[in-house]
Amino acid sequence: MRKKKKDQIVVEAKELPPTFRHVRLLLARDKRHPDGDRDEGYDLLLPLDREGFLDPHEWKKSQEACRVRYFQNGETVKIGRLRRKPGGQWYFDYEEGDRDDEIGFRLGEECFRVGEYVSVGRGDEFHTYQVARVEKP
Repeated sequence: MRKKKKDQIVVEAKELPPTFRHVRLLLARDKRHPDGDRDEGYDLLLPLDREGFLDPHEWKKSQEACRVRYFQNGETVKIGRLRRKPGGQWYFDYEEGDRDDEIGFRLGEECFRVGEYVSVGRGDEFHTYQVARVEKP
């Protein structure tokens, strides 16, 4: 059963397969943010394999539970789902259509371990985020 709390959607942990993890990504340093930004990022709920890579087989079985929360200044901006295109490209889907989709740059090849980096395309720009947390939900 899904519960809605302020600024997030909670999926009961007992409903999730054991490979699911809560991953927090925080904006890494760039020209506009020389120190990064701990108040901007993503909370992801997704299945990882033993090495920390996205598990496409588990995702296919449990894709409704794969959630994405984008936040700025500590507040939720949007909530969506992790999706995969037929060619294998991963993306964050928030609403019908693809106008608001955010593309994960080679997300299927990225390792979700603390300290690693992930790039996400929003509009015409890619932004780099650092994996700050990986834990059981």
